Amino acid sequence: MESKWWHTAVIYQIYPRSFQDSNHDGVGDIPGIIQRLDYLAKLGITAIWLSPVYQSPNDDNGYDISDYQAIMTEFGSMDDMDELIEQAEQRGIKILMDLVVNHTSDEHKWFIESRQNKDNPYRDYYVWRDPVDGKEPNNLRSTFSGSAWEYDEPSGQYYLHLFSKKQPDLNWENAQVRQEVWDMMNFWLEKGVGGFRMDVIDLVGKIPDEGITGNGPKLHEYLQEMNRETFGNYDVLTVGETWGATPEIAKLYSDPKRNELSMVFQFEHVGLDQQPGKEKWDLKPLDVSELKTVLSKWQTALGNEGWNSLFWNNHDLPRIVSRWGNDKEYRVQSAKMFAILLHLMKGTPYIYQGEEIGMTNYPVQDIEQVEDIESRNMYEERLASGYSKEEIIASINAKGRDNARTPMQWSREKHGGFTFGTPWLHVNPNYQEINAEAELANPDSIFYCYQKLIQLRRDNPIVVWGDFEKVEHVPDQVFVYLRHYEGETWAVAANIGEEKAELRLPELSQKRELIISNYERQSFDFAHLILNPYEAFAVKL
Repeated sequence: MESKWWHTAVIYQIYPRSFQDSNHDGVGDIPGIIQRLDYLAKLGITAIWLSPVYQSPNDDNGYDISDYQAIMTEFGSMDDMDELIEQAEQRGIKILMDLVVNHTSDEHKWFIESRQNKDNPYRDYYVWRDPVDGKEPNNLRSTFSGSAWEYDEPSGQYYLHLFSKKQPDLNWENAQVRQEVWDMMNFWLEKGVGGFRMDVIDLVGKIPDEGITGNGPKLHEYLQEMNRETFGNYDVLTVGETWGATPEIAKLYSDPKRNELSMVFQFEHVGLDQQPGKEKWDLKPLDVSELKTVLSKWQTALGNEGWNSLFWNNHDLPRIVSRWGNDKEYRVQSAKMFAILLHLMKGTPYIYQGEEIGMTNYPVQDIEQVEDIESRNMYEERLASGYSKEEIIASINAKGRDNARTPMQWSREKHGGFTFGTPWLHVNPNYQEINAEAELANPDSIFYCYQKLIQLRRDNPIVVWGDFEKVEHVPDQVFVYLRHYEGETWAVAANIGEEKAELRLPELSQKRELIISNYERQSFDFAHLILNPYEAFAVKL
């Protein structure tokens, strides 16, 4: 596989609304990000994935775009955006834009025109259908609860929205729609962005009349056209959000010979704590042996025909240290364990803002404290279905998207140093103890563990290119794997639990050199080890 800059990269996701507020209106902004670039350069990251900063009425916090070539006023101006790209570049950091082209806002000029009348030239930019027996065209459901069809009284037709009714789906079968998207992408590429993270890109090939949403028959044809007309002419990273991807499907996206994307986000591991066949809100305890199986499968199944993305967190997911770790007694240990386990695997790692300082979920007591549209819609739907408020709030506290979106905790100052104004979303009260300033002052902090892992990836080809081998015959809660490259072998061990675990692997008992660990210990002899709660380490064999 030809080496690209993104093979060795580490990406940092910024949710701009919650990162840093520079003008104290309570909302993070682009000048605030610029103020924090030195912090990110110190961490060592290669690129920033920027959640949407385009003009938007904010029904879904910017993922409903009304103008792709303008900046949301709350976030700043296009001049600020140009400065961010330039300032980041000076620090060796690329900017990845969030490409949201499955749908627009209903306030986008295309949709405003589309709903004027059936003969409008923009009508076919979106998916309109006649009623069937006086009702919705079919039973497609929105990810945000309820029907995916919204009735438009003046025209007597329904339009499709796989998300909020204020997010009408674009009709990708219309070549003019695709050309509009290519022109917009080239606008950003000409500005010097380092690539795109592609929101729900697996949905753009949908055939709604047949109930097909993900992985439609023309999807890869569209992506190859996109590659040809836009980013294929640039040295950039492209990562697709593909909830339905299997390893075989992932290869279709990311095999270099197919000229589609650099890599995809797959979410098989993310669903392991939900009841099979049910929604993400229907919880079950994580089975660590399942997690080991899924992660190992994705490490080996792509071979040289694809590339892995590695992540625990993003703006849609609860924080891993609260979800599968222990965010109280073992917060530091479990945060470092998840970092070591993931960052020494094969693939491109993604860090979500605050992950590198061990930020935690923020449980709420009442729906009035919840901002996120997905959680609020689910609350109303489940309440009407007979669930108790307590059950629903428990699910929101476990899986709700606000957990990831509470403002970044920079210092012990009011509101964690995020703003001097009133923050748009509550700040986690633990900012007094958990903040970037405290992390930077402590040489044994989570931050410096991440910094070291990023440097290890930069300095050691084995981390990027080494083969992966899962080690069997270990306790269920312990994950041990080997990386092999050009005669060198590293062993990584992680105890994913708060019980001590006994490890006996005499075949790995030989002279070793410690690479990284989250506990101080004298011996790392695999012949007989008692692993501490959430202990993780890597050694060179």
